[in-house]
Amino acid sequence: MHPELEKLVQLQRAETRLKELQAALDDLPRQKLTHEQALLAERGRLDAARTELEQCQRARRQKEGELQALETRRDKYKGQLRDVKTNKEYSAMLHEIEGVEREIRAVEDAILGELERVEGLEVAVRNEQADFLQAEERHRVELSRLAQQQQELEARRAAAQSERDGVAAALPPDQVERFLRVAKARGTAVAEAKDGLCLQCHVQLRPQLFLEVKRNEDLIECPSCYRLLFYEPPAPESDFSS
Repeated sequence: MHPELEKLVQLQRAETRLKELQAALDDLPRQKLTHEQALLAERGRLDAARTELEQCQRARRQKEGELQALETRRDKYKGQLRDVKTNKEYSAMLHEIEGVEREIRAVEDAILGELERVEGLEVAVRNEQADFLQAEERHRVELSRLAQQQQELEARRAAAQSERDGVAAALPPDQVERFLRVAKARGTAVAEAKDGLCLQCHVQLRPQLFLEVKRNEDLIECPSCYRLLFYEPPAPESDFSS
């Protein structure tokens, strides 16, 4: 292969590795955010369960206050029974007492219902708390894994950058400048040719041009995208015959 072409192919591969490593590094904040949002969602479910439990407990305490007030009222009416003078007043007072007792039974039923809800909600809170603790542990493990992955990617990127700079230093400055100009415009500056095609822009090459590219002896541009073309010969087939 033409020495400069070989170096340019190496430079392109180094640039591609650098982009891939940088893309992986750039994706780490998104992954962290995803794990943080999952933890926040789990926390939100726990907070919602706790809030519902607190509301239910407040409702029960309110009903217990109502029950106490009704019982006081009933006791007051019962005390007044001793002071009534006529049967009509006595019947009216009994009617009042019966009405209060109906209210008491209704409130007692409501309190029992709230107590059952509290028991169920306490179980739900415990379950949500267990789920949240597990989510916290998963979050801690994932953050540790992402931090380690970041260190590894940064080390690989530094090595790739060093390799890329070394290859670029071995090329004539005008070739590096051309490489950077085409890469900026096209994303890549070097393209493989295969089956008569430029594999980047997929334009069909003239047969004679493709034959010249296959020799890898000259710096040949794709007539469509202006990338430098190279040919990668197929690997020889293994001979497993005895």
